[in-house]
Amino acid sequence: MHWRLQQDLDNYPEILNCATQLAQNFLSGLDRRSVCPPLMDQQIKPDDQQLSPEGKGAVAALEYFWHHYAAGLSASAGPRYFGFVTGGVTPAALAADWLVSTVDQNSLLSHDTVAAAIELATIEQLKILLGLPAQFSGSFVSGATMANFVGIAIGRQWLGQQQGVDIAQQGVTALGPIQVLSANAHSSSVKALSMLGLGRDSLKVIARQKDSEVIDTVALEQHLAVTQGIPTIVLASAGTVNTAVFDDLPRLLALRERYPFWLHVDGAFGGVAACSPIHAHLLAGWEQADSITVDAHKWLNVPYDCAIQFTRHLALQLQVFQNHSAYLEAPTLRPDNYLHLTPENSRRFRALPLWMALKAYGRHGVQEIVERNVTLARQLGHQLAASEGFCLLAPVNLNVVCFALKNISGDAAMTRDRFLSYLDQQGIVRCTPTQYNGQPAIRAALVNWMTQEHDIQLALESLLACRAQID
Repeated sequence: MHWRLQQDLDNYPEILNCATQLAQNFLSGLDRRSVCPPLMDQQIKPDDQQLSPEGKGAVAALEYFWHHYAAGLSASAGPRYFGFVTGGVTPAALAADWLVSTVDQNSLLSHDTVAAAIELATIEQLKILLGLPAQFSGSFVSGATMANFVGIAIGRQWLGQQQGVDIAQQGVTALGPIQVLSANAHSSSVKALSMLGLGRDSLKVIARQKDSEVIDTVALEQHLAVTQGIPTIVLASAGTVNTAVFDDLPRLLALRERYPFWLHVDGAFGGVAACSPIHAHLLAGWEQADSITVDAHKWLNVPYDCAIQFTRHLALQLQVFQNHSAYLEAPTLRPDNYLHLTPENSRRFRALPLWMALKAYGRHGVQEIVERNVTLARQLGHQLAASEGFCLLAPVNLNVVCFALKNISGDAAMTRDRFLSYLDQQGIVRCTPTQYNGQPAIRAALVNWMTQEHDIQLALESLLACRAQID
């Protein structure tokens, strides 16, 4: 054995203690850490692009990394990171994720680990939490991109089945042209269309309701009426990126009865709202969808990378993702035979952090996070709307605040970007730029389990101070 490996084998406790101490230092300093460190701190030293012959050993490597690069780590795990839709990590999920790497299980149905059984149990608990029926099966994938990919891939197979074609066997060209309809397809779904051979051009954008991101179901019906016979997938939004609005799922289901199509619901973060009796009505009807995406490293606050795909069409999923090999489990139709149900052959035990979090905090714990985040998002929106320098571009429907600068002169996009640069320099709160109805906008997404009312006050003070710099 190489002497460095032997050294580290002998010093395992010291190495783990070092990692624990660094993690504790990071967590205890989250309130003081910038949500957007300076670009100079995000760069790597030229020497560290080279490979050393002998290495430093684990403790020295850990300490070297922390000394040279800790300043380049964002406080994205903290309570005032409102950029993108990034959840934090609850203590139970963090502890479980450490165990995931320690025990290093390949989460297949290999009959030599409990990992597949834990994953199936977690899926069953999620169905209870989110009000999904027993007919749904589910599996863990790396994120919403892969969950949307899987859902659309199964939908592609279903379209072929309706035409007497086995797409998984014969290829997508055997199906002919299809159409994918949406008012607000997430970019990850558009990427999936490219990867699946359907092509980005298969996406047809349907009109939205006036002053909303919600799909206009009248326009959708008109389009379906004149394109009958074309194999169709409809992508529904359950929480749009800019304003967290939900498509009218009952109306979409009614249209599906008249114009058969595959209904995929992208509930990457909004789907978790189903755990709350206050907000569950937003998801009414999603239990009848054909496939669903839910992202666990968003509002469920487990570490990257972790999402779940659900479907009512397990047999079709098996047709798409089955993997034939003499040395692997045969592709039998069972909901825990994950080798044959997802794009990955090798899969880390990513179900464990969510299983542990659900075990630790239960239904009410998740519900409290959701309802608190929504309350705080509305509080932030109310205070921005009442200020002199900001305006809301849409109501705060759930946990996303979409707003803009007001009373400014000159180029609106450049002024918005200058404001965000000041905000990043302060490092108190992270928001991201976007466009809404053609207007340069800013969005704040609240999904972190630690966010409290005082964080909203700190965020607002920073927003107002940076707005004053614009003037």
